[in-house]
Amino acid sequence: MKRICTYITLVMAALALTACDGSVYYDESRNVNEHGWLPEDTLTFDVEVDDTTHLFNFLVEVRNSVEYPYSNTFLFIGTTFPDGSVAHDTLECPLASPDGKWLGKRTGRYVDARYRLRGGSARFPMTGHYRFAVTNGMRDSAISGIKDIGLRVEYSGK
Repeated sequence: MKRICTYITLVMAALALTACDGSVYYDESRNVNEHGWLPEDTLTFDVEVDDTTHLFNFLVEVRNSVEYPYSNTFLFIGTTFPDGSVAHDTLECPLASPDGKWLGKRTGRYVDARYRLRGGSARFPMTGHYRFAVTNGMRDSAISGIKDIGLRVEYSGK
């Protein structure tokens, strides 16, 4: 019996160690209003940065339902830096191919996909508090079918 408990403990410890992804610096997701995402519904992500030496990949994660009526979505992303300056980006996220096939990983009624922000790897220019604000960049006043938006910052392999 003692041998079985020891074995189970070792297996659990191995699983816990392999489940950790050391490349992830920040990873959060926010739910979008289920009645429709209005342009004024801003999703914010607050990142505390203490590392300005490494290169990072900045990824936006989009979860949409298969009922989403478009083949893409546009996001407006504002980044507020620790010194108060602000940078603005527009990100186009292609969600489906021209033939209507979803491009991300489909699980049931939902599709998950990641999109690189800023084209490549970058360093944080200063330490401190960063706020990333994401808003709906589509022309409709409210879009339905986008379920979650996430921000992932990971160490670059470069």
